[in-house]
Amino acid sequence: MTAENTGRRSILSGSTFEEQIGYARAVVDGDWVHVSGTTGYDYAGMTISDDVVEQAEQCLRNIGAALKEAGCSFADVVRVRYLLPDRADFEPCWPVLRRCFGEVRPAATMLVCGLADERMRIEIEVDARRRTA
Repeated sequence: MTAENTGRRSILSGSTFEEQIGYARAVVDGDWVHVSGTTGYDYAGMTISDDVVEQAEQCLRNIGAALKEAGCSFADVVRVRYLLPDRADFEPCWPVLRRCFGEVRPAATMLVCGLADERMRIEIEVDARRRTA
């Protein structure tokens, strides 16, 4: 049985990391959408800002594109995880995060941990549930 036969499909962003590591930006499984940990890379040029707030904004643009392709939006997010190497970088991102999640109020966790590349200052992962008509 293939993924298509089970109602599961992968969404790719074009990031070289997806091919190199072997993952998808998001997986749609029925009504559920699981968006992989997403960093502040602009995948069009594979560039990343040094500024954590700009990285957070790019993370959310990348996540928003995956959610849209999956047929949902930030309003459908039920869980968000924030991963940062430096806890002091979290608070400056709050206004950006609040714009996407302030009304939605998903369950949230923030973890301090190392990321795959030292230029990465924030990574965001979300789970959403598509609303059925």
